[in-house]
Amino acid sequence: MKAVAILTLALLAPLTVAPTPVPAPARAAAHGALELEVLSSRPDQVSGGDALVRVRRPKGAKVKVLRNGEDVTGAFTETRDGLTGLVTGLAVGANTVTAVAGPLRRTLTLRDHPIGGPIFSGPHQYPFLCKTERAGLGPPVADNQDGQGMRTTGGWSRDCFAPVVTDRLYRSTDGTYKPMPARRPADLATTTLLDGRTVDFVVRRERGVINRFLYSIAMLEDGWNGRAIYRFDGGVAIGHDQGTLGGGALDPYGLGKGYAILHSSGTRTSTHYNLILGGETALMVKERFIERHGPPLYTVGVGGSGGAIQQYIYGQNYGDRVIDAAIPQYSYPDMVTQTIHVGDCELLERYMDHNPRWARWDDRTALIGMNASDTVANPYTGGPGSDECVTGWRGLTPLTMNPLWTSNNDPEWALMDPPGVKDTVRWTHWDDLREVYGVDERGHARSTWDNVGVQYGLKALVDGVVTPAEFLDVNAKAGSWKEADDMVQEGCPFVRSACPGDLDPWSARNMNLGDPAPRRTGDPVAIRNVERSGLVFRGDIDIPVIDWRPYLEDQLDMHNAHQSFASRRRMLDHDGSAGNQVIWFTDARPDGPKFDQTPEALRVMDEWMANLRARPGRGVAGNRPPLAVDRCFATDGTQLAAGPHVWDGVLDRRPPGACTRLFPLYGTSRTVAGGPLAGGVYKCRLQPVGRAIARGLYGSWRPSPQERARLEQIFPTGVCDY
Repeated sequence: MKAVAILTLALLAPLTVAPTPVPAPARAAAHGALELEVLSSRPDQVSGGDALVRVRRPKGAKVKVLRNGEDVTGAFTETRDGLTGLVTGLAVGANTVTAVAGPLRRTLTLRDHPIGGPIFSGPHQYPFLCKTERAGLGPPVADNQDGQGMRTTGGWSRDCFAPVVTDRLYRSTDGTYKPMPARRPADLATTTLLDGRTVDFVVRRERGVINRFLYSIAMLEDGWNGRAIYRFDGGVAIGHDQGTLGGGALDPYGLGKGYAILHSSGTRTSTHYNLILGGETALMVKERFIERHGPPLYTVGVGGSGGAIQQYIYGQNYGDRVIDAAIPQYSYPDMVTQTIHVGDCELLERYMDHNPRWARWDDRTALIGMNASDTVANPYTGGPGSDECVTGWRGLTPLTMNPLWTSNNDPEWALMDPPGVKDTVRWTHWDDLREVYGVDERGHARSTWDNVGVQYGLKALVDGVVTPAEFLDVNAKAGSWKEADDMVQEGCPFVRSACPGDLDPWSARNMNLGDPAPRRTGDPVAIRNVERSGLVFRGDIDIPVIDWRPYLEDQLDMHNAHQSFASRRRMLDHDGSAGNQVIWFTDARPDGPKFDQTPEALRVMDEWMANLRARPGRGVAGNRPPLAVDRCFATDGTQLAAGPHVWDGVLDRRPPGACTRLFPLYGTSRTVAGGPLAGGVYKCRLQPVGRAIARGLYGSWRPSPQERARLEQIFPTGVCDY
């Protein structure tokens, strides 16, 4: 069923930008060639029954265009670089579009997919919670009664489809959006565009459902600048939910400068963290935008945390098909490799909470690598003293690993019908991507998490911060996580009904403990599958990147600052170059962010993209404008330092640069254990304890025979050789 309205070519808004140089294919066509291409997607990834197609033909040649043998030439009009038309009526599956100009003939096969997907992400996930009504789209269209969907006032819907809705909004002088009335309201704000014109702040918005997720496309009614922003959002969730649209869908700065804003609940990691599905959704939303408005001059990604991860992953996996440039904020290289060290947090916190040696919170960095503070308030005790594992990450290990985690924590799942369907969901990150990780013989998704051979606190031992006895003790008693099939429901504070008596903030009931406690071996099938899935950022990205973050280490925020450099390290490891990425920090001490550097990043990115259009032969790095360099800023956004050496000392052995000195970086439990700053090592290579001792891995410590025996008891298969 065609899920989006068929649009005539008259609805295609002209680009309000300066003409660009004639591309090589157009020049070729002018000299006798006939070219046929799809502008809105890859030919094999068309969705929704339509595609924006361009024909380039020899000068003066008369062209006929056929869709599956039927003449559709009437849908095409002359544009500055050929004939462009929206070819509608495509059938699901293979279709042919043929251009004929005299003796010249070109045929292109288009493979169409339903607007509800999937294209390449794999089978749909069920059950799936629909939220079209709360989004203002009405109840989902009833499409089945098999009990696998969500009961709503509109009946049953497996795939949460609702028809497209368009509306007009205006930005009020009080800073809110309101429905646009027939007459000009007295409180209508105006806005100044990139080109300096001032126009009324009236927005035309389209909303609907693409790939089962809500989407929004918005732009000024009179003032589109030809550019687009794709707003990606962060958060953490485990799927089975259509999600909601975020505030970024009506980004006032972007809209006010004339950008079109693309947004989807399927590209918010607060809806799910399946970035194969998210990437597919982003491609489909971009396709929809191009079909209606034509190709933008460029599309820049903007978004923080999980929204930043998406930019790195989609830029790597799809090149410029989703975004041509990226402004990741509060970034990590990816989500999946964060599970490696975050999975250590509660193992180490439980150990330290039961050991007087670690009563001083500042000391805990020696084991967890992340920042810790004796003065920052602890969100669980209310008293002073916390660390990033507690303030930033607590609860995310069971959310990732425990299949029973969410079933008793989300009241919306009480709406699922028939009764008990919620109990069929295995609430883990692994299961959310079971098509990637694979499934074990007990029906659980395979897990990558592994800590065999990991020597917690190794660097602290070498630096003399912990004693050999303390090093041996923590490694003997830290433990590991149980298999999914052996896990039980969490206690307080994660299950509210268990409070206050059943306190277990470490999820200790789901740990393997003892002395020495066993370590967990990651599933090699899962590790192999995820490493080749596209979910891991490998550094293979060629678009311009301005990686910006407020510096939040003093707040023990989860967005630890070294992650920007982890991405750079991976880029350098990939091909020896990271000239397309610049890193900006803005100070947020002592009370949190007070300045948003995003508008400046957008201005610099616009200049960068203009340079690329004018001088494509120089490449991305060769077209960086003067301000597209590494920089750091004060709390009010004023520049403190800039240039190629401001971050010296982070990824090299040079003396610390100006920004390096101002913004101390921390690590993780795995960097303390000897792992690389880039992270991403799911399972380390092992070496015998004797070899590690012979190589001087333990610094000045020379284990006695008894200590060596203890090491070999704790690590019977060897220790990590990073």
